[in-house]
Amino acid sequence: MIRRLAFALLFAATAFAQDKPIVIAASTLLDGRGNVVHDTRVVVEHGKIVRIDPKASPVTIDLRGLTVMPGFIDTHVHVSWHFNQSGVLAQKDETPEEQEWAALQMASNAWKDLRAGFTTVQSLGANTEKPLRDAIDCGDIPGSKILTSLQPIADATLTIDQIRERVRALKAAGADVVKIFASTGLGSGGKPTFSQEQLNAACGEAKAAGLRSVVHAFGHAVGMAALAGCTAVEHGLLAGDDDLRAMAEHGTYFDPQVSLVFRNYIELREHYPNLKDETIQILRDAIPQADALVERAMKIPNLKIVFGTDAVAGAHGQNARELVARVREAHMPPMRVLVGAHSLAAESLGMADKIGAVAPGLDADIIAIDGDPIADITATQRVVFVMKGGVIVTR
Repeated sequence: MIRRLAFALLFAATAFAQDKPIVIAASTLLDGRGNVVHDTRVVVEHGKIVRIDPKASPVTIDLRGLTVMPGFIDTHVHVSWHFNQSGVLAQKDETPEEQEWAALQMASNAWKDLRAGFTTVQSLGANTEKPLRDAIDCGDIPGSKILTSLQPIADATLTIDQIRERVRALKAAGADVVKIFASTGLGSGGKPTFSQEQLNAACGEAKAAGLRSVVHAFGHAVGMAALAGCTAVEHGLLAGDDDLRAMAEHGTYFDPQVSLVFRNYIELREHYPNLKDETIQILRDAIPQADALVERAMKIPNLKIVFGTDAVAGAHGQNARELVARVREAHMPPMRVLVGAHSLAAESLGMADKIGAVAPGLDADIIAIDGDPIADITATQRVVFVMKGGVIVTR
């Protein structure tokens, strides 16, 4: 089904590649590493940035008057989540007709994220994401580059050996990352579900297999994941300062969410019929709690806070709302937020040598926005130009 969509989606993308060098003129360039460069030009060849040269000519794309930067990176989405044809969250057991609809919706999610300037996303995750990832990588379908965990490891009854086997199976199946559920949710108090030994096995085996490990964790499970050498922690609500310090000490990346996932459920409640009144209240209460968590996290020296939205059904393409909330509600400095969605996010994905900055040798994932995001972070919601791998996606 996905391949049959290729031609229509490619035409819809209005994407095209150029054989000759592309010279992009920028009056303001944020390089993704915290630097601002004025009145320069970016030279792109064969999908790569080859040099930054203010004298390069002739100019083929004039982005002066806009703010040019690397494509955004969202380290936590769920591209497989979608609403069925009745307008409610789709369930796992689907008919063949529903599966075709699901393929369309997944492709749509990836396209929405890309048009919003998110050239790379990490989806955590479902087996159905693998063919979409591969189709995008082949150029059959336009969309954000997808890294997927396939199925998560969530069964706390697994033995140490079984956990290691599960990690190896995910590697063999083509997973880019291992997703681990290490605690209950907010409604259950965020209690650890995996023992320290189980987390050690999961993250240790992932590292041995050449995979990163991302852990869903609340409360004390946050510190446990750091001690286990896991790559990154998602969410983190109910964590104490000791847990935050553990992440900093062990180099664990931290991806808290402060807005989009909570507000998406609240605003689209009619599309999530299983959400109860008490669940909605927990989500409402979580927003100020998350803001306070991020403010505490920023005070921990060397804690690496990356950007992720946990975008589910209905939220794709609105990822930048989380950027806005991190600045306006969690009071993160705008440049720190942007670096967390650029070079630091790329580093957390093990892709700092490919994406996350406008620099020679990296993929030409370049966007332009209308406005100055340092002065007005809402400019990140006004993406007017997207290039992915040297291909102009929207202009």
